[in-house]
Amino acid sequence: MKYILVTGGSRGIGRAICQRLISMGMPIIINYNSNHSSANETKSLIEDNGGKAELLPFDVSDKTEVEKAIGCWEQSHPDDYIAVLVNNAGIRRDNVMFMMSDDDWHRVLDTTLDGFFYLTRCLLKHMMPRKRGGRIINIASLSGVKGLPGQTNYSAAKAALIGATKALAQEVAPRNITVNAIAPGFIETDMTKDLPEDDLKKLIPVGRFGKPEEVAALVAFLASDEAAYITGEVININGGLYT
Repeated sequence: MKYILVTGGSRGIGRAICQRLISMGMPIIINYNSNHSSANETKSLIEDNGGKAELLPFDVSDKTEVEKAIGCWEQSHPDDYIAVLVNNAGIRRDNVMFMMSDDDWHRVLDTTLDGFFYLTRCLLKHMMPRKRGGRIINIASLSGVKGLPGQTNYSAAKAALIGATKALAQEVAPRNITVNAIAPGFIETDMTKDLPEDDLKKLIPVGRFGKPEEVAALVAFLASDEAAYITGEVININGGLYT
């Protein structure tokens, strides 16, 4: 049986992605780091809507945790494999660069970039031999496409993720695996709740923040069979703020 794994899937965009991907008919693995209550709530939402879900807690930035968690999952699912990976986990620790601590720099890069590397490398060994291949979808950001002040660390992490997306797409395309990135702009989540929304909406041509469900809809398309000829792309979803 094929499974879907969504990192950072317990809330926000990750939760919306998990809920939307129910339509693909595969069980969904919800990865999270420490928010057990939110993860269980997401699992219940999936099951209440007729889907199947499992929880798989681990810190994506920790190589040992990643390999242990995936190893245990594979042992308990000997006939299954993860066919769709959504690298969504990420954190923000905004500050102007001259005041940014070493920890704020490394934690943001470690979660986004190391998380992508450790987990994707781990899953490719089972995804690549499959005739039908797989889907890898990386959640980048407007910050990684154009850069945003106060987010040197976040912009660096997401820009690197975009570069990795383009390179990996070429490596694995012969194995029927597509690799794409989605770059959301301002989306209504916990990560944007402290931003001056009224001021920022004036800069967005459509005049509003996006919804997690709109990002999730794009993920669902890229994960589908209809998107089999799309790879190495970075798709902006920002209401026209930056094109």
